[in-house]
Amino acid sequence: MTAPGYRATDCVVQVFARAPATGAVKTRLIPALGARGAARLYVRLVGLTLERAAAAAAGPVELWCASDPGHPFFAWCRRRYGLVLRRQSEGDLGARMRHALGCALGAGAGSAILIGTDCPARTAQALRAAAARLRAGARLVLEPAVDGGYTLVGVRTAVPEVFDGVPWGSQMVLAATRARAAALGLRVHELPRTWDLDRPEDLERLAAHPELRALTAGLRIGSCPA
Repeated sequence: MTAPGYRATDCVVQVFARAPATGAVKTRLIPALGARGAARLYVRLVGLTLERAAAAAAGPVELWCASDPGHPFFAWCRRRYGLVLRRQSEGDLGARMRHALGCALGAGAGSAILIGTDCPARTAQALRAAAARLRAGARLVLEPAVDGGYTLVGVRTAVPEVFDGVPWGSQMVLAATRARAAALGLRVHELPRTWDLDRPEDLERLAAHPELRALTAGLRIGSCPA
């Protein structure tokens, strides 16, 4: 799908997501929720992420699909949230983020923010804060995660080299990105640290947030068969 033309005042919010195939999403939560429970939770996480992206009103919202954008789940998201569907490129996470962010800037947007669906604690206010920093002149905005990665990246100009050589999936992602930015002479503007919902122990964090407990409603948490 061709990117729409954007205005220089637009801050495009991009969401990376997968189709919620049982056994293929939130796999590290399967020991606690079972494969079906993990897939159901994933659907809820995508919905929450898109709701907050829309509520932030930072700019147009794009859903970047890891598989065919024609999948019924993605089509439902488009109808419900009025967003643009795009297909992720090939390559590692850095290559896919570089491509998506570059597409928004190349289509005329003044800035772009890219997020995943694994951070239920991220609020609409955090998205607005990131957009505000970009509009104020920041070239690179990150939202650090407690696991050593980051849950949001925002750019005002193309910074493709900042994603080179980053050990994706490790605890060194944030440190490596900071180092790359420093080597390129880029100042990193960081939002308050947050957390991802990746592992069974992370489910305990939901219990500490009354507004997030609904994410696990009806799901059996414990030692579940896959």
